[in-house]
Amino acid sequence: MTVRVVLADDQALLRGAFRVLVESEADMAVVGEACDGAEAVELARRHRPEVVLMDIRMPGTDGLAATRAITADPELSATHVLVLTTFEADEYVAEALRAGAAGFLGKGAEPAELLGAIRTVAAGDALLSPAATKSLIAQFVSGAGAPGPSPAAAARLAALTAREREVVTEVAAGLSNEEIAERLGVSPLTVKTHVNRALAKLGARDRAGLVVIAYESGLVRPGQG
Repeated sequence: MTVRVVLADDQALLRGAFRVLVESEADMAVVGEACDGAEAVELARRHRPEVVLMDIRMPGTDGLAATRAITADPELSATHVLVLTTFEADEYVAEALRAGAAGFLGKGAEPAELLGAIRTVAAGDALLSPAATKSLIAQFVSGAGAPGPSPAAAARLAALTAREREVVTEVAAGLSNEEIAERLGVSPLTVKTHVNRALAKLGARDRAGLVVIAYESGLVRPGQG
């Protein structure tokens, strides 16, 4: 399957570099380029790409608003947003995750890392490695000095079984299905089943959504693990 990509960045030279890189891969194709968020949303609706590579800071409609529009559109349920940021500790990253982005990547990433990120997100997985993102998510999603977990988010957890809560906790730690399976002593297929059930019960779009809910609900707390 060819992974179709829309590039959204207000810098034409950067979009050109991304296009060359993406189209150097036999299993990827750039189907559109946008210079602002509104155009990114329009191209997503027109082409239904697997991935939108989204810059946050753009004139007019920014990447956050565009991400919300894409992830809120039921007809774009198969389109995943990968946010690009200049700084790894970008204060907008958590907002992008709340808006439904599947993950984020620094603009200084190596070419192989960017291509791998596109494939990861296209497959429906969250780009949230423990080393790069756990403390960031904890800081901005839960909020340093925040009043505490959201009661509304915590109430949503009541629908989960004990095992599903356990699996969501491991997902929030950035573990893959295989890693969770090894830790819990079950098969990867069993873990995948639990993840899918948790997604359905919590109304989360993807694994990144599970991470946000885990922190906002207090299931996982800053500094835990």
